[in-house]
Amino acid sequence: MTRERVLAAVVAGVAAVAYGVLALRHLARFEVRSWDLAIFEQAISGYADLSAPIVDVKGPDFHVLGDHFSPVTALAAPVYRLFPGPETLLVVQVLLVSWAIYVVTALALRRLGTTLGLVLGLLCATSFGVQAAIDAEFHEVAFAAPLLALAGAAWVERRYTAVAAWSVPLVFVKEDLGITVMVVGALLWWVGERRLGLITAGAGAAGFVLAVLVVLPAFNDAGQYAYTGNLGGESGLLETVVAEPATKIGALLLTFAITGFAALWSRWVLVVVPTFLWRFAGDVPTYWGIEWHYSLVLMPVVFCAAVEAIERVPRTRWLVPVGVGVSAVLFVGSPLTELADAETYRDTPRAEAARAAIDLIPAGASVETDIALLSHVVTDHQAYWTGTIGDVTPEYVLFDTGVGIGSPLEPTTWAESEHGGTWTTVYSEEGIVLARQE
Repeated sequence: MTRERVLAAVVAGVAAVAYGVLALRHLARFEVRSWDLAIFEQAISGYADLSAPIVDVKGPDFHVLGDHFSPVTALAAPVYRLFPGPETLLVVQVLLVSWAIYVVTALALRRLGTTLGLVLGLLCATSFGVQAAIDAEFHEVAFAAPLLALAGAAWVERRYTAVAAWSVPLVFVKEDLGITVMVVGALLWWVGERRLGLITAGAGAAGFVLAVLVVLPAFNDAGQYAYTGNLGGESGLLETVVAEPATKIGALLLTFAITGFAALWSRWVLVVVPTFLWRFAGDVPTYWGIEWHYSLVLMPVVFCAAVEAIERVPRTRWLVPVGVGVSAVLFVGSPLTELADAETYRDTPRAEAARAAIDLIPAGASVETDIALLSHVVTDHQAYWTGTIGDVTPEYVLFDTGVGIGSPLEPTTWAESEHGGTWTTVYSEEGIVLARQE
């Protein structure tokens, strides 16, 4: 193994340990993120059982391929079958992201030398897009990170067939990435790889069209792509694009500023355009900023672009200190800083109470719960979210009355009103309430 690979492996390895500890401690402390981890676990559990990826969390008998086109998540099914649980998905994501960090760092070391290579590798490893993705728990875009890193590294080293080979599988990660593949194809055309560029762009276009117009509508109960209405929303496309300009311009500037804007000297940076377009045109405020997982796919792109720019235009290396300064400011109060807080390694009374309540629910029983507890009941139970349970009557209801989002304050009384019959409180501590239907 070369010196560059050893150093890159050290950076990626340290990142993997740090992010792994962070993700698993968030889960163990029952920190509220979203319902997405539960959604992906139910889908991957279906793949692991060689059955349909049904996600009851989204609604009874909801087929996940009617929501987003992410069949790539089935690759996690064999590991999940051996080690079922949300922890497995969190570790899988950490390993995928660390792989991307390794690729970017190794590229930077090969092309720019030890000092500058390590700086860019560390900036990538601690970038806001990576940290936010780990903080937001598991999402399918984790599979895109190493693919985009490998494609970017191949671009910098002029291995254009490899660029296409690593880019095209993105169409199986999420439907919007088909447009990203089209941009990669256009870049290949631009540098003279006309046939390869056409094939790549065509594959991206075909993947996008088939996903949005054929596959997703076929599995969707409404017979259409579920997110068409997000484009512009009720306000209209133009109004949505210009909404909250400070947030959007801030996200745009910070994405390039973490490289000291050096990435702008590379054509590869254009690969970020489709992601920014759909995010800023989407009528969903969480798309616009840097807090969630949506920037993860941008990180390997801008850092590979920065490597190319610095190599081709040597004066841009003097921009890297700007990236270091911006990254240092963003690091203050970021998720990684939690590792230095002793409280991170202690379970709260609320977490202990939640764990005790869940232990009282028999394996395989149906349970309705809130977002605060959802990811913790999916593995061994038929789990439903209270917002999408429909006409199903569960055997148990489990709510966090203190932290849960939209949870009833009196779960037992609420269950009798909502589902009928007689319900008995089985457990009530630290705001965690478990009730059973008699």
